[in-house]
Amino acid sequence: MKQKISFFLLLLTVGIAQAQVEEKKLDELIQNTLKTFDVPGMSVGIIKDGKMIYSKGFGVRSLTTKQPMDENTLVGIASNSKGFTCTALAILADEGKLSWDDKVSKYIPEFQMYDPYVSQNVTIKDLVTHRAGLGLGQGDLMFFPEGGNLSVNDIVHNVRYLKPENPFRTTLDYNNIMFIVAGEVIHRISGLSWAEFVEQRIMKPVGMTSSFGSYNRAKAVANKIDAHAPVDGKAVAVPHDWNETANAAGGIMSNIRDMSLWAEFLLNNFTTKDGKKLVSDKNIQQLWSLQIPAGVAAKNPYDTNFYGYGMGWFLSDVKGHKQVQHTGGLIGTVTQFTLIPDMKLAIVVLTNQQSGAAFNTITNTVKDSYLGISDRHWLKTYGDRMKKAEEMFDKQKKDAFAKSEAFRKDKNLQPKAEQFAGIYNDPWFGDVEISQQGNAYRIVCKNSPRLKGELLPYSNNSFIIRWDDRSYDADAYLIFDYDETGKAQSAKLKPVSDVTDFSFDFDDLDLKRK
Repeated sequence: MKQKISFFLLLLTVGIAQAQVEEKKLDELIQNTLKTFDVPGMSVGIIKDGKMIYSKGFGVRSLTTKQPMDENTLVGIASNSKGFTCTALAILADEGKLSWDDKVSKYIPEFQMYDPYVSQNVTIKDLVTHRAGLGLGQGDLMFFPEGGNLSVNDIVHNVRYLKPENPFRTTLDYNNIMFIVAGEVIHRISGLSWAEFVEQRIMKPVGMTSSFGSYNRAKAVANKIDAHAPVDGKAVAVPHDWNETANAAGGIMSNIRDMSLWAEFLLNNFTTKDGKKLVSDKNIQQLWSLQIPAGVAAKNPYDTNFYGYGMGWFLSDVKGHKQVQHTGGLIGTVTQFTLIPDMKLAIVVLTNQQSGAAFNTITNTVKDSYLGISDRHWLKTYGDRMKKAEEMFDKQKKDAFAKSEAFRKDKNLQPKAEQFAGIYNDPWFGDVEISQQGNAYRIVCKNSPRLKGELLPYSNNSFIIRWDDRSYDADAYLIFDYDETGKAQSAKLKPVSDVTDFSFDFDDLDLKRK
């Protein structure tokens, strides 16, 4: 098969006119991607050989204001902030203020995990490699969704109540809580908040003058997105903020211009434009070396042989090249940041909707072009895949609500308020109140007050929680355990549909009636 040369390299081979034609094709792909996945706005940056060769915004930054999205529009980059957290730790390591193998308790004496052995041995490196034993998203409800009441110190304390899903240092299970603890290590060593440290010690030297270490610090900026999430099949504007407690896991606000400077800095061996090297080669090696592996599918589109996590970065090989990548997701926005260091290539995609299929379409198409791979029609591939997934999710939800509606027709079968109403407590999440209000039942999570909704009877011991905020798309079963008198003593939750984001960590709640 004849290989397709990168359309950006055409500038050197077939002239400016042809390069402009190929750039137009990318413009059209982005526009079609917005339509296919109902994404209001997207900005894309491509850096090659130390130069910004593509930097554009498309669509609108808000469906409410209809103002355009451009390369200067601020977006919450979410978990792409983790690379900054690990760079901050590397800076402190180079200054001799910490070692990766230092015990966390050296800096946070009160820190404990569920297992005493792990408490005594967990290191800073363990915090930022997703190998401390906590499961995927375990504990995220302490800061997610936005608007929670718990402080960083509360979260640091409550980690001791999270029973690990895996043995220590055996499995890569993506976890945000440990990064919050890592951010507190930075605070206690430096005396600065995580956001202050990142802004002063990383963003300022790199030249990221438009970026902020947290959403609250960017409130005065007009050119920033509204977040958007699908509600009843159509994207709508939703609140876009972020709990200050979780900044080290995902708090940064940035744009294509500044994220491209960040990419250039990383590809230039962590060296700023004025020649200042912020991280030593020794610690760059630590950050970008595989610390915990994960499985790789036998057949995959980039002939990948290894995949796993370094420190703040997912690492893999694509067609024989090392790839350093991360994604980020909040309610209503997702981002993707991709580096192929030996090719001096970076691809940055920022969006104001939560469709990972959208950023994958753009990143994979551009990446394929540079790898010499013919057009694989990623837009159609992801479009078909998402249509099939959405049909499955819709069926799961419709079946559950249909069963609930049928059950509610017989009042004699339904549990009575005196059986289950009251206050329930989970030691790491706090109190949950279940009450009767008129003819309806309600649930309110005290430490996450936006997490509230109506209880719809589902069976003689369970309900469906229909959250008031429909952008969450995270309705859940609430299942009671009754004693011999027919009164609930405890309750568990689990998602109604597989569409539920893993940060809605319902499965790890163990609610006991107070």
